Amino acid sequence: MNKCLIMVLVSVLMLGGKMPFSQKSEAALASPTKKEMVQESIVFIAGFDEGDNTYYNNAKQYFENQGLPIVDSLYTIDDIVNYLNRAGENQVRFNEIHIVSHSNAWLGMSLKTNSTGERITVKTLQNAKKNHDIETMCDFITSDSKIIFHSCGLGENQPLLQELKNTFKAGQVVASSYFNVFGGKYAGHYLAKPYYGYYPTAESLGPAHLSKEFKETYPEVNIDWFTAIKTRKESSFGKAYSFKFNIPVDWEFTFDSVTDIPTLQDKEAIMDWVSESPEMAEVLFKLNIPIEKFRWRSTIQGNKLMINGKTTVLCVLAPILQSNNVNEYQNITFNDPLLYQIL
Repeated sequence: MNKCLIMVLVSVLMLGGKMPFSQKSEAALASPTKKEMVQESIVFIAGFDEGDNTYYNNAKQYFENQGLPIVDSLYTIDDIVNYLNRAGENQVRFNEIHIVSHSNAWLGMSLKTNSTGERITVKTLQNAKKNHDIETMCDFITSDSKIIFHSCGLGENQPLLQELKNTFKAGQVVASSYFNVFGGKYAGHYLAKPYYGYYPTAESLGPAHLSKEFKETYPEVNIDWFTAIKTRKESSFGKAYSFKFNIPVDWEFTFDSVTDIPTLQDKEAIMDWVSESPEMAEVLFKLNIPIEKFRWRSTIQGNKLMINGKTTVLCVLAPILQSNNVNEYQNITFNDPLLYQIL
């Protein structure tokens, strides 16, 4: 049973008692209720930096410079819903709710369902709600709120954005199809268009080969791919640069007998076996990454066969410039349908 319903039941039980109200109670009922407070914005920095990545710290500094109140200790959707419900109990509402979380098109959001839950995808979020693993958003608390997700590429995933809107019971949700960049060399916050290339992890053929593949994939895009691939951070105004990350896929199969385990002697044999498996083929189809772009390994432990694949995603980012002034980055306006998906 969710907490909103519990509160309602408690109220009904209290009102259903036979004992008459005292004069003091009547006076209390006659007094005006606490006035609702509407605050302009709040920001949830829903993650922490690891290694040399400073995304969350840069975002925090950006919003601090905007003078917005920041909460940087809540890393799950359950925690954020709980915070908003508690604020609602105190008659506090927010016009804009900013949520900063890593995201990509393959692995979903870094924001988790709850402290022991999984990264948020449509499936994991639906399961968490079905199993009551996250607190239910109370009615009306965010019905007039605009929730803005600063999550790279989330605007491309309209089903997930819709699921998030339903979860928060929000009046409106907003997310960009582009990458959010904080702490840039020339702007505190800007959007960049991503372009993707892939290669089997640790088996790159080098920048020249990769730049040729990018040119073939994006023939109409005017980017110096070779320079962009070799540039790992924003070096000059408006110029493209790149970063990379890995996507693993792992399967384990148990056989009745060791003699039933197929012999997969090389990469080609593994790819053939993967292609013939409906389960594995479906995973790769959803990832939309060619099977030959993975580094494939197979191992046998007892009567179990392990299949492991890993691809490196090379992402080239091109900052979005103003159409009428290429010397300025595009202004961030959350109501611009060319920059943001708005539901």
